[in-house]
Amino acid sequence: MATDPLREALSSLPDAVFADLLESEAAYRLILDVPGVDEEGLSVAATETALKIEAQRQKSVPEGFEYHTDTRSMVLEATIPMPPDANPADASAMLDRGVLTLDVPRGTGAGRSIPIEG
Repeated sequence: MATDPLREALSSLPDAVFADLLESEAAYRLILDVPGVDEEGLSVAATETALKIEAQRQKSVPEGFEYHTDTRSMVLEATIPMPPDANPADASAMLDRGVLTLDVPRGTGAGRSIPIEG
């Protein structure tokens, strides 16, 4: 099973962020809902010990309108500790219809920026 710091980090995400953690013998899979966020508003980086996720939903205001109330903003900055056996050097990320899937194989490696496929 996944290490406790990883589970604790996921449970401490804001209530508006839904996340799933899956685990196999070969990898960890983290699935985050980031509705309305596109690739330009998303950044994922890995260090040797954590995943850093930054997501921001870009909104446009139609001509002739102005904001009266803005309660749908989406800004997420989270650092998710990785288990000691995770290999961030070979991590992959995919964004599909507002769902970010991060696959982190088990093993050892150095940190890097993770390209997002979409």
